[in-house]
Amino acid sequence: MSWVEIESEAELRELLGEVMPRAVTKERVRLHERDRQWLAASPFCLIATSDADGACDVSPKGDPAGFTYVIDDTTIAIPDRPGNRRADGFRNVLANPRVGLIFLIPGRDETLRVNGRARLVREAPFFDEMIVKGHRPRLALVVEIEQIFFHCAKAFMRGGVWKPGTWAPDALPSNATLIKDVQATEETLSELEAYYAEAAYSKKLYG
Repeated sequence: MSWVEIESEAELRELLGEVMPRAVTKERVRLHERDRQWLAASPFCLIATSDADGACDVSPKGDPAGFTYVIDDTTIAIPDRPGNRRADGFRNVLANPRVGLIFLIPGRDETLRVNGRARLVREAPFFDEMIVKGHRPRLALVVEIEQIFFHCAKAFMRGGVWKPGTWAPDALPSNATLIKDVQATEETLSELEAYYAEAAYSKKLYG
């Protein structure tokens, strides 16, 4: 199989055309009141990071709507919750503070994008504002905003992301089966099924 690779921005622009004026002027460097409202309604975001060598990672973060704490017009904080302790994104931030975030609101095809510089904070007064179900975060990702804008709905519309008629959660086997198939584990399939059962797994969200 052969392909033709694009190797310069000039080639890219020749293929795609020039940027629409509205797409250029939508960038901001400070939170608008509408941005604050979006963050207050968003229960989920994706955080992209890369290490010093450019190896990338994208990590999901989710909590009740409004979990992103607004420190001021140019700074936000995202609490960490119990997880698998890999800390891939956090380790990247220690090596390279550049981050990109996408905030979603279920049912909305548009998203809010934030790019900036991040740091890890292990204690701050606003941690008391981040308590959920008795869990006070042990650290937070603090992001200094350099660029913020609303992203158009086309990708979510094309994918039918919020249309239940397009959903196919049973297209693949259970999560336990997937893990057992691709990973060497000490647990049996039955033990993994019990571990990932919704009733049992939900008890681990904040504990």
